[in-house]
Amino acid sequence: MIRTFLIAAFLGSGFIHAGENNTMKVGSPLPQLTAKDQEGRDLDIATYGKDGLLLVFFYPKANTPGCTAQACSLRDGSAELTRRGVRILGVSADQVSAQKTFTTDHKLPYPLLADTDNRIIQAFGVGGLFGFAKRSAFLFKDGKLIWQDPKGSTQDQSKVVLEYLDSLKTK
Repeated sequence: MIRTFLIAAFLGSGFIHAGENNTMKVGSPLPQLTAKDQEGRDLDIATYGKDGLLLVFFYPKANTPGCTAQACSLRDGSAELTRRGVRILGVSADQVSAQKTFTTDHKLPYPLLADTDNRIIQAFGVGGLFGFAKRSAFLFKDGKLIWQDPKGSTQDQSKVVLEYLDSLKTK
């Protein structure tokens, strides 16, 4: 009984987020949430993505190998994505200072949000162990979800998004 209570309290504490079921569905709107970017400025996601295409990608921890590969893939593909009208926004539970270092170290040309209270991570349904975000990506058009990559590609995240955009031309 006590063990069950402790496990439930631990899981409910926000320290571990496992298997959240509120994953966004196609047609879901961008949540009305604000967080600090790598410069410490407030950025409202819904306002930022209300017009055009916005790719919101999540990664567990700045400056770790897989997260760096994912972010750098989007950096390397950002010129083509921008040409096609896509803005990019990265999100993790890291502090503003970690996001700043990540941006500077890897010359990332897009904002990174410090979701230190996990509100954005929870709204997108991408909570993982110990409050980290699960690697994933979501593409919005005019504030509505049109596509998602629930596993979040690492080295080819940009390629996967561009392939999806190419598939729209054939429909």
